[in-house]
Amino acid sequence: MSGTFAFSRRDMLRAGAAGSAVIGTAALSPLARARMMPQDMDRAAFANAVRELKAVVGDEWVFADEASTVSYRKSFIPDLRGEHIPSGAVAPKSVEEVQAILRIANTYGLPMWPVSTGHNMGYGMATPASSGQMILDLKRMNRILDFDAELGTILVEPGVTYQQIHDYIEENDLPFWIDVPTVGPIVSMVGNTLERGVGYTPYGDHFFMQCGMEVCLADGSILKTGMGSIEKGNTWQAFKWGYGPYLDGLFTQSNFGVVTKLGMWLMPRPPVYKPFVARSANVEDVAAITDVIRPFRMNNLIPNGVLIMGALYQLAMFRRRSDIWQQAQPIPADVLKAEAKRNGLGMWNTYFALYGTEEIIAATEPILRAAFEGAGAEVLTDAEMNGNPWFEHHKTLMRGGMTLEEIGLVRWWGRNGGAVAFAPVAPAKGSETRGQTELATRIMNKWGFDYAPAYAVGGRELHHIIFLMFDKGDETSSANAEKCMDEMIREFGARGWAAYRSSVSTMDLVAQQYGQTNRDVNARIKQALDPNHIIAPGKQGIA
Repeated sequence: MSGTFAFSRRDMLRAGAAGSAVIGTAALSPLARARMMPQDMDRAAFANAVRELKAVVGDEWVFADEASTVSYRKSFIPDLRGEHIPSGAVAPKSVEEVQAILRIANTYGLPMWPVSTGHNMGYGMATPASSGQMILDLKRMNRILDFDAELGTILVEPGVTYQQIHDYIEENDLPFWIDVPTVGPIVSMVGNTLERGVGYTPYGDHFFMQCGMEVCLADGSILKTGMGSIEKGNTWQAFKWGYGPYLDGLFTQSNFGVVTKLGMWLMPRPPVYKPFVARSANVEDVAAITDVIRPFRMNNLIPNGVLIMGALYQLAMFRRRSDIWQQAQPIPADVLKAEAKRNGLGMWNTYFALYGTEEIIAATEPILRAAFEGAGAEVLTDAEMNGNPWFEHHKTLMRGGMTLEEIGLVRWWGRNGGAVAFAPVAPAKGSETRGQTELATRIMNKWGFDYAPAYAVGGRELHHIIFLMFDKGDETSSANAEKCMDEMIREFGARGWAAYRSSVSTMDLVAQQYGQTNRDVNARIKQALDPNHIIAPGKQGIA
């Protein structure tokens, strides 16, 4: 089974400018305008490259001036010095056009920054790691190429969104669920998986559920990983590993090639699904809750990734800061606790679900209830939450449903709000949450920001998801956001808590924390696969 979905140029520009109602994009400063040009490339060479790109994709799919690239510059992260300004964008429709574009890029030394849909919220959207790179926008490559309804596998191009896959499943009455990231309807399955993003169902580890990819290398050659290179093969989306070294991981969070197709496993729709929230009244409760969750994730009694959502993160989805607190200093804990209680929330709200038959859920639920209640939490379901919007939001996500409600985070400070994400990783132990919560609160409050946390317990690991929300319309707030993020990365890293993912503005800083040998190996692979360094220089700190 397969399907297609076509973008018009107007649709594409509108999609590229998502969030424009939230963040205005002012005219570029002289410095930022100067940085639009690729480094070490004169205007004549750039004009020649643009002309050749237009010959490949058509004039209307190349954007190479300040006015036409405005949507690609939109980003929620701070960028006061214009360090993430693209020189333009080119939007191919096929693998053959990607190959032709990379040949031109090699000829002229024009760096290309690939994006799928450009909605990497909190991490830079479509903007490149350094100014002057041209966006290789893959949204027009938006076909569902195959859907095996017996195996529950799918093969898609980079521009396919989770909404498109969800609609395809619904329209064809297929017995499967997808697993979505936070703002799934506008996000690419390929893009999120390559960033090693996660979701909310038992299939929430997206890269683990990925199976086979097609990669266009810098020289234009095509690699099909796993079983994809077998002549007359039929197991490309059924068996991950193939033969010999496993290569798929090389093309995640990297700049070693351009992924043009990706296979994924989908979750069979369960006969019964029951969501829960465990509500905890006090900030210090997060340690005990983490220790409750860990064994249940390890033995899979709780089958999905568990989110422990802080009160402020939750409130920011549907409230503006001025609704709660009108002062410049961070919101006091007692004010936050009272506002959370008014909205049916605890200081921590732990969301998990059970999937299977009525008998399985009936046997498992009492075990989980006893454990959470023993840690002082109140365990609630649909019946008690009675339409609470935060519970409904997570209930939707934990069944692979579509929601955009967490975009509200960037409006915390109003129309010109901004947000940048930080996600350090630690072992899933309650003792880790104490130090991380204290450190993040201290640093963020020092710079005048509210601490908006969530913890995610995968299997044995703990992700600390921090959204630093600031006023992007205010230069002081933006400058402080940059300094705050820099200090958090350094201070967390000094304690062994490095991030697993990074904004384009901090990729090099995070890469430094993984050691010189790691960087040297990445550099050697880069030199072997992309000797002219034309694919996304600077991504994850790899030149």
